[in-house]
Amino acid sequence: MPSLLLLNKPFQVLTQFTSTDGKATLKDFVDAPGMYPAGRLDYDSEGLVLLTDWDALQTRLADPRWKVSKTYCVQVEGTATDAQLEPLRRGVQLNDGLTMPAEAELLAEPDWLWPRNPPIRERKAIPTSWISLTIREGRNRQVRRMTAAVNLPTLRLIRLSAGPWTLAGLAPGESRRVDQAEVLEFMSTDRSRKSPRGSRGSQG
Repeated sequence: MPSLLLLNKPFQVLTQFTSTDGKATLKDFVDAPGMYPAGRLDYDSEGLVLLTDWDALQTRLADPRWKVSKTYCVQVEGTATDAQLEPLRRGVQLNDGLTMPAEAELLAEPDWLWPRNPPIRERKAIPTSWISLTIREGRNRQVRRMTAAVNLPTLRLIRLSAGPWTLAGLAPGESRRVDQAEVLEFMSTDRSRKSPRGSRGSQG
């Protein structure tokens, strides 16, 4: 039967099982023979990574044509305003085209958030703020490029959820297996949302 593993990927860990230059990889945190990441999360991003041994599930989760939602908690440079987030909600022009409308909200600094090691480099004279961003695409470094497009450079990026699965209960480096009934229910849900176009990449 198919398996699905949820991992809270720490900062500066490659979303793969091998490295040619000594960087930390998924192998340092999970023993998951035959399983592969469903989509990517950048080396310098943190949060939820899904691993599976079922090709159909991997496609469903990673292929942007399925429009599976992914939600991120993003620390940005500057004081974010609702007016700056409005273009993200409509879609912003990137060098590879217009993004789909995103869900974007201002956030208070999360009180549940673990410290990053090493911490971000804060500039004393420049404030930072937090936003929540939900997208349904998979372009390369999409979240970072979207925030930069509205003059809010990303300082820290944490993926909170992908589809129905979240980080809840997972400290950095921790993982858990998903009940198979949960996986099969996800695969049997309405498939009418599939889009005929999309691109592969890393969203974080």
